[in-house]
Amino acid sequence: MKNLTALLTLLFALAAAAFVPASGAGGQRGGQGGGGAHDVGGGHVPAHGPPPHAAENRAPENHGQENRGPENRGQEGRAQDSGRSFRDRPDHPDAPHVHHDDNWVGHDSGRGDTHYHLDHPWEHGRFTGGFGRGHEYHLGGGDRERFWFGGFYFGVAPYDYDYTDDWNWDGDPIVIYDDPDHDGWYLAYNARTGTYVHAQYLGPR
Repeated sequence: MKNLTALLTLLFALAAAAFVPASGAGGQRGGQGGGGAHDVGGGHVPAHGPPPHAAENRAPENHGQENRGPENRGQEGRAQDSGRSFRDRPDHPDAPHVHHDDNWVGHDSGRGDTHYHLDHPWEHGRFTGGFGRGHEYHLGGGDRERFWFGGFYFGVAPYDYDYTDDWNWDGDPIVIYDDPDHDGWYLAYNARTGTYVHAQYLGPR
């Protein structure tokens, strides 16, 4: 009987240990819904935005009318239709994202990328809130076409719409960075998922 009790106690302890979450970098587990992979998202805020992209790798320029979206919003289209993948590691998101070493994956199309061409850059003025680390906001509502936090409105570039499918518009932590390549756009980084999109400032709320 003593041996049976000891065996049951041991089995119970092993079973309980199996349900304790494993910790990785920052204490989070992998998986996009829970805040990204071990080195993506999970609350990490990059110390800086991406550097300007080298001129020799620019996307082909085409300023024809067919590439200009309505209401000065950038080109319509689905980014995933290009067939490009941003999943540089098996457990990373298939969206532009930032590693915990502050490497910005996916911001490499250069100034000539027509998907982010605006006829009138900065037509609503410039964002006057804080940028980068130390200036974390929380989404207060809206959707990819028009979202807000604090006293500011933004809209996601139509070409980047699909990259926000798992964003929580009523609370995700957002940090804004300057876009060094695309006039009129900022980069809205989601610290929970570790992903980012091009976002246009739409004025004060």
